[in-house]
Amino acid sequence: MISTETEQNISKDTIKILLVEDHIMARMGTALFIKNNPEFALIGQAEDGMQAIDLALRLKPDVILMDIGLPKIDGIEATKKIKESGLEASILMLTSRESEEDVYAALSAGADGYIMKGSNLETLTNAIKSVNSKAGWLDPMIARIVLGNIQNGNNISTKKEKGENNSYGLTRKELEVLSLISDGLSNKEISKKLVVSISTTKAHVHNILQKLYLEDRTKAAIKALKEGLI
Repeated sequence: MISTETEQNISKDTIKILLVEDHIMARMGTALFIKNNPEFALIGQAEDGMQAIDLALRLKPDVILMDIGLPKIDGIEATKKIKESGLEASILMLTSRESEEDVYAALSAGADGYIMKGSNLETLTNAIKSVNSKAGWLDPMIARIVLGNIQNGNNISTKKEKGENNSYGLTRKELEVLSLISDGLSNKEISKKLVVSISTTKAHVHNILQKLYLEDRTKAAIKALKEGLI
């Protein structure tokens, strides 16, 4: 099934979304959520990876909500092909899979965020807005799972204490901000927690990304957990 919807009366500030989900009930529920949010516009739906690629290239959405377990080709491979095409759409993996392997595979394929199905609507809304603004998103549940694996000795680099593997010149405050990013906090939430201005937080995030040679927060969180920076 491939479906597209009219783009008439869509404001330039509205986030255009392509939904990719093979389970009809899950797709219907997510589609209803998108349609009921005035900040979003559902411009297409697909039920397999090949359809996702076709619709993405034709409709040029701002954000693609992508399931992983899709027929024909899975969401990870579809994500890789869409990113390789040069399309500027942000891709948010919306899935029930919570394994560390899937997280790394999705992000390596170019996904801009990873959120679990069953997250509340406010969290999903924030995740969509975050990836649309190129800030990335990592579900706090996923961050805890990855961190748990690291603490159990399953990471690439074993650490003795927080920050021991910091070879990037991150300051103590930047490591603190990086830890909060890995917990899934937004810039606004970080500012409130650290009692600093939003501009100060943004400056810290900018410096962190520069020092880690990365473009978004999600990959910074994964790198931090994987390499024992926090």
